[in-house]
Amino acid sequence: MTDSLIDLRSDTVTRPTPAMLEAMFRAPVGDDVYDEDPTVRALEQEAAARFGLEAGLFCPSGTMTNQIAIKAHTEPLSEVICEQNSHIYLWEVGGIAFHSGASVALLPGRQGRLTAAQVETAIRPVNIHYPTTSLISLENTHNRGGGSCYDLADIAAIAEVAQRHSIPLHLDGARIFNALVATSQDAAEYGRLFDTISVCLSKGLGAPVGSVLLGSKQFIQKTKRIRKVMGGGMRQAGYLAAAGLYALENNVDRLADDHRRARQLGSTLAAQPYVAEVLPVETNLVIFRLQDTLPAEQFLSHLEQQGIKASSFGPQMIRFVTHLDVDDAKISR
Repeated sequence: MTDSLIDLRSDTVTRPTPAMLEAMFRAPVGDDVYDEDPTVRALEQEAAARFGLEAGLFCPSGTMTNQIAIKAHTEPLSEVICEQNSHIYLWEVGGIAFHSGASVALLPGRQGRLTAAQVETAIRPVNIHYPTTSLISLENTHNRGGGSCYDLADIAAIAEVAQRHSIPLHLDGARIFNALVATSQDAAEYGRLFDTISVCLSKGLGAPVGSVLLGSKQFIQKTKRIRKVMGGGMRQAGYLAAAGLYALENNVDRLADDHRRARQLGSTLAAQPYVAEVLPVETNLVIFRLQDTLPAEQFLSHLEQQGIKASSFGPQMIRFVTHLDVDDAKISR
């Protein structure tokens, strides 16, 4: 990626900064499969502490942390409740069926957000014809919902339903720090509401790779075996974990800059005659629908000719994502 390119496809395209690379270069390491990598341990402990949970498990990707959590929470003939456009359902290659042999109950959300009433209605009664509801999963921020954020009170209401029915509650928190910065919510409150949380380090936080699954010590110990069978046991992983530690320590507060730039893009797009609709911009995702008179492929081709990359996000839908490699000058251009 050249410095002149404006890559708005995703916040996963960021490159480590010189300071992050220096932290990686200096990281003390060991063999993580033997639990001997001090930097991995430090990252797992730091991530867990921020959310008030006991332990963490460092993995290569958010897909792996989500799928490990689902596998550990469920069993064949059980069911996961989630929003119909959830990442765990749409973008993880059918992993719930492949890894866990579980069914999925899909609920229509409002910009990806579910209500406690919807969740309670979807919980299966005891009946030999039905799968057993074994997990409720939320996504915050919600990708297909345009980076939308849950109100904490709405999460608490869903958590109450989950606890009353003794069903674990999982959070796909791929962009959870975007939500925390945008809403000024407390990360530790999430640890009180969710049984498990997947936190991605390679999106807005700018690490080159990695996610952390958070939960109780007992649960995380169980998930280590699942990570191993999925091929996720890494050796001197501290070099990667050091990037994640640097990201947590240095790149959280600056997410507000990405949000500001996304709002600037959204307001500018809303004023263009070729744009039919812009979803509300809450964080760093800008999703908009083009007028039918401008084919999406033509629009993306025009952007590429100008040195700008973006993503198609459905019929006539385009997604822009702001991140630390797109500064004010690039947004203005």
